[in-house]
Amino acid sequence: MADLSTDDVWRVLEKQNFMVIGMVSARGMARTAGVMLCAVERVLWFTTNTQEWKAKHLAANGEVSATVPIPKRIPFVPWVKIPAATVTFAGVAQILPAAQMPPHARATLLRGLELGGEERGALIGVGVRPVGDFVTYGVGCSLLEMRDTEKARGRAPAA
Repeated sequence: MADLSTDDVWRVLEKQNFMVIGMVSARGMARTAGVMLCAVERVLWFTTNTQEWKAKHLAANGEVSATVPIPKRIPFVPWVKIPAATVTFAGVAQILPAAQMPPHARATLLRGLELGGEERGALIGVGVRPVGDFVTYGVGCSLLEMRDTEKARGRAPAA
């Protein structure tokens, strides 16, 4: 098993810009969505708008799961396909008006988008705070070690 600390996992997460967020609809159906992310003070932020199904599901139930893929490549041989490493965790989502997001997350994710209301709803920020453990695969190990599931798996406290 890969020997990882909470800080090791956060260093990896802070470099990523994409995650898949899993949630439950009001009818109890599982749903996932890919979102652009920005990590600020151990919270993963993304944006959406109030009329999107993501916002409605998260408002009804803020408990989520998330998987962050970490691309792996062989230097100088980019055509060889390597599976992504992953960090998976459970979390609690908090919804805020986009104007109230941390400044770094707002600047990174919005990049000039309007904060005012639109036909599609007002822009909001969603902060996901991990809880429990990070479960990893391929984080903190070499590409060769990724072939051995025991060496490639890891776990670290989220807090």
